[in-house]
Amino acid sequence: MDNIKSNLLDIKENIEKACNKVNRNPDDVTLVAVTKTIDVDAMKMANQLNICEFGENRVQELIKKYDFFEKNIKWHVIGHLQSNKVKYIINKVVLIHSVDSISLAKEIDKRAKQKDTVQDVLIEINVANEETKYGLKEKEAIPFAKSLEELANVRIRGLMTVAPYVFDGEENRLHFRKMKGLFEELKSVGNSNVDARYLSMGMTNDYQVAIEEGSNMVRIGTALFGHRN
Repeated sequence: MDNIKSNLLDIKENIEKACNKVNRNPDDVTLVAVTKTIDVDAMKMANQLNICEFGENRVQELIKKYDFFEKNIKWHVIGHLQSNKVKYIINKVVLIHSVDSISLAKEIDKRAKQKDTVQDVLIEINVANEETKYGLKEKEAIPFAKSLEELANVRIRGLMTVAPYVFDGEENRLHFRKMKGLFEELKSVGNSNVDARYLSMGMTNDYQVAIEEGSNMVRIGTALFGHRN
């Protein structure tokens, strides 16, 4: 518990520093705790420290952990999502960060319609064009958003990227800057189902730079919980 507590204090301090640098309010940055492979006890400790947003990479893991927590937890799917897993998470997650295909978006729309709800999603962008990563190319983002206009049960809330893994966050500054430009462009898309509020970018190694460049949602695991097993 002490480790998580001191780690959280460090993270909050770093978020504040990054915001102060660019005249932003630290309260505008949402911290999503990445809980992939983290056990329920450690997650409960984090929750006692007022961390209420958990991000899971795998649907199976999210479902296993879901009932251990009160309904005050906001669950995020932050990893690649297969269409056949969508039915398990509608009504459980506040945000799906990883929409990058028409087929996935249509499946989310179908399942949300069945549950009489509207599912908030982010469009995932592979901003550095890494072959090993999921996500759309930068130039595909806006046409893709426009193509989802007919999906009444999907609401596009913004963009997400997984930037390259680097030791020095500065190396990703240019990528984050591109994402911010794209995010502003998305805001002006006239679809009735586009309400762009979230720019999800920045992880343990680069979240301060991401915030300086406009991120308002950071996904942090290692810096909070320590290295995974």
